Amino acid sequence: MPRTTWFRLILQQRHLTTYEAFAIQFSRAAHELAEREGDPRLRSLSVSARQFDRWMSGELRTLPRPDACRVLEHMLGKPVSVLFAVPDDPEGRSKPSAAVGHEPAPPVAVREEADSPLEIIARARQLTASNVDTGTLAFVASSLESVIARYEQDGPRVLGAQTRAMRRLIHTFLDGHQPPHLRQELFRLAARAAGLLGYMAVNTGNFMLAEAYCTEALDLSRAINDIETEQWVSGTLSFGLYYAGQYAEADSCAAAAVEKAPRSAQAIRLLVNGRARALAKTRDHDGAKRAIDRALELSDLHHAPAGITSCISFEPYGHARTLANAVTAHVSLCNVDQVLKDAKQIDDLVEHSDSSWSRSLVRLDVATALLQQRSPDLERALLLGKEALLLSGDSPVRSVWQRSHDLYQLARRWRKQSAVREYGDELRTWSSQLSALAMSRSGAL
Repeated sequence: MPRTTWFRLILQQRHLTTYEAFAIQFSRAAHELAEREGDPRLRSLSVSARQFDRWMSGELRTLPRPDACRVLEHMLGKPVSVLFAVPDDPEGRSKPSAAVGHEPAPPVAVREEADSPLEIIARARQLTASNVDTGTLAFVASSLESVIARYEQDGPRVLGAQTRAMRRLIHTFLDGHQPPHLRQELFRLAARAAGLLGYMAVNTGNFMLAEAYCTEALDLSRAINDIETEQWVSGTLSFGLYYAGQYAEADSCAAAAVEKAPRSAQAIRLLVNGRARALAKTRDHDGAKRAIDRALELSDLHHAPAGITSCISFEPYGHARTLANAVTAHVSLCNVDQVLKDAKQIDDLVEHSDSSWSRSLVRLDVATALLQQRSPDLERALLLGKEALLLSGDSPVRSVWQRSHDLYQLARRWRKQSAVREYGDELRTWSSQLSALAMSRSGAL
């Protein structure tokens, strides 16, 4: 049985008994101490899962290394000689305060005929105590922003594990106590972490998992009336329905979310990525055009940035990304001239963006339009297709997988041409990657 040390008791009070939760707080404390004492070495200090288990068990032959001791004392507010000692009362009647720097709550008086003043005060302190503070929430928020910023370079397979760890950490905090304003922010962060995981699941072709994450994110955002996050998550759910081939459902999902706040910045994505593309797949020319026009109106209204914003960002769609989605809708409607016109308009912004996926997708859309012309340009179309596969490299996403295969199916009428055979060979090689193979077996929602 593990020894009940002060270290273990404090972590239980702070709901930091999982390795992931403790490691995040230890890293934050190390950074704070490095800044305060001017010792940059401490920033790289970390704790392994094995070390954490030994500390929790209390079976230490020697104290941790000096730098780790410094961080633990800063983080938990007690000397390590005390932290790894067993309290006089192992049943917990004299546990340390959960908040560093605060006096322990007064003992609760024995209730007789009425509540005593001490009991009332003690209960109030218990209810207003918190296992997180604004600094911790800022750290979690910045970690999620880091995932968003790196997403189009590192992809869902690299960043998925980190995001799942952040979601678990937030849920660990939610199992504790916080005053309302901190708890509301935790709900918002939990909703966004689940939403990001839902988006990643769509990108990897796991539509059932995407639906589960999005359902969690919608429940959490609605619980705190966070319309912005709710609209973003609904857009992600519509995005998944679209790539699962459920176009009517994708449109309905996006349309319902637009009604929540028709003039919001999030409605831009819902209209052009959700409604316009799905309506185009159902051959609703007028409906798709209205959705595109309204998205562009809102883009001007909100002074959206000109370039290609991150596909997974919670910020409003940039103008170029809005047009790139319109291009996809026009491809489905066989509006070849509009595809080539819009693609040319955003070409420079797309080519100078950090998004290799956007460069791949625009190429695939243009390639498809070139085959839809009255005089198809087979050579140029399949050259663009090969460039798209090369740009996507070893981190394919569902959208690139889908459109590259659609292009090949369209080109098969010229299967005897060498350009088609060469593109087919490259597509098969690219599709043989483990991550791409998983997409070929993915099912619908």
